[in-house]
Amino acid sequence: MTNSSPKSETPGRTRDRLDANLTHPFLDADGDKLREECGVFGAINAADASAATALGLHALQHRGQEAVGITSFDGREFYSRRGLGHVAENFSSSEAIGELPGHMAAGHVRYSTTGGAGLRNVQPLYAELASGGFAVAHNGNISNSQALRADLVSKGSIFQSTSDTEVIIHLVATSRYPTTADRLIDALRLVEGAYALIVMTPEGMIACRDPLGIRPLVMGRMGDAILFASESVAFDVVGAELIREVEPGEMLQVGFDGEIRSVRPFGSPPARPCIFEHVYFSRPDSYFAGRSVYEARKAIGTQLAIEAPCDVDLVVPVPDSGVPAAIGYAQQSGIPFELGIIRSHYVGRTFIQPSDSARHSGVKRKHNANRGLVAGKRIVLIDDSIVRGTTSMKIVEMMREAGAREVHFRVASPPTAHSCFYGVDTPERSKLLAARLELEPMREFIKADSLAFISIDGLYRAVGQKDRDKACPQFCDACFTGEYPTSLTDFRMSEQRAAQLPFADPKAA
Repeated sequence: MTNSSPKSETPGRTRDRLDANLTHPFLDADGDKLREECGVFGAINAADASAATALGLHALQHRGQEAVGITSFDGREFYSRRGLGHVAENFSSSEAIGELPGHMAAGHVRYSTTGGAGLRNVQPLYAELASGGFAVAHNGNISNSQALRADLVSKGSIFQSTSDTEVIIHLVATSRYPTTADRLIDALRLVEGAYALIVMTPEGMIACRDPLGIRPLVMGRMGDAILFASESVAFDVVGAELIREVEPGEMLQVGFDGEIRSVRPFGSPPARPCIFEHVYFSRPDSYFAGRSVYEARKAIGTQLAIEAPCDVDLVVPVPDSGVPAAIGYAQQSGIPFELGIIRSHYVGRTFIQPSDSARHSGVKRKHNANRGLVAGKRIVLIDDSIVRGTTSMKIVEMMREAGAREVHFRVASPPTAHSCFYGVDTPERSKLLAARLELEPMREFIKADSLAFISIDGLYRAVGQKDRDKACPQFCDACFTGEYPTSLTDFRMSEQRAAQLPFADPKAA
């Protein structure tokens, strides 16, 4: 379906293409992985801005597989195309890219964190403000969005989506400052939480990162074009050069004349980038916080072997995210590394489930034991994390069924015992295995012969720090420690409301 507005001389009119006929993405029925928050990509002064953006988003597909959108600007008009599903399903044809003309474009791949699924929440979000068009792609989560939204609605704002990102648009629209950049700064002073933003206006592109730098954002160059992305790997794919990270709290304004202006309107508090980027979220061929993600994950495995050795015959990664840590573990321990689990890369989103038994075999569809290798062997499984524990339990069972004599489990992160409020889709805390159980009951739950996690200080050492600075941690590690670096207004308000609810009368049931 196409919803097109007529041509206009006013910068900021938008043509919006919504692909509503795509199926909803395949989701892990167990919900037993932390889902990467989202990915953003932007290009300005690029001859094929939309094509470059589509390629960049394809490299960031691991960060969000629910929906994708691209908005472009041709100097007079904004164009948008959005759809459910993967980048290749929506932007692989020349016709799709042809609907997005111009030398500036921004795109977004998403999982739903705040706001839920649905086309109305697919980004970039677009609005026509008094100053012209305004499009924003946001990676992160505004942890006071509900409080801000309630205030805006009480003053007459009308929301078109349930996304927290739309709160930013309304705050910009209602700001009294004269320029769009100043209005954006004014808006961001009111928000708390995590954000990496790419904004398009008729004057150019603005990229900014929250004051703590919780969510990643990097800047690159491709000829005369300036690019922004959630990860450096997106620049490799489009043939661009990585310039540097967008600094925490920095706002970069890029004009169509090529001028780049950097401002830091939020002061310079100590940075707290998300440490889970090193553990799982980023692609291993990316750089994060000045360090190769692949090398960091190998170092995590090395540290894990030092802290939690295991007398076994084979080191077996849980693919694919456990592979680099398993290599480090094997190299440090001297135990052979083997692919004792083979992963299918063709488990599609539209997989047909013909029976009840098939619906419960999700792990075996994605992973299968290499029976001839593991039979009769003592093995140690290396995985990046344990969330609910259900997948870990099924993998341990699968290895025992394949004939493994002993199955030990080592985890390349500390126990995930707290929910994330900064743009990562985590289960509520009561469903996190480490929030409910101590180490030995966790081992019993997943049915392993032994279980160990890397320590929080060991994780910090593996990613290049001396130790965790308890007074001022160098990363956001709230999912492990429960020490959140910002206020959590919406969560605290919901807790207060829950506490004020009267106890149910059992006789009323």
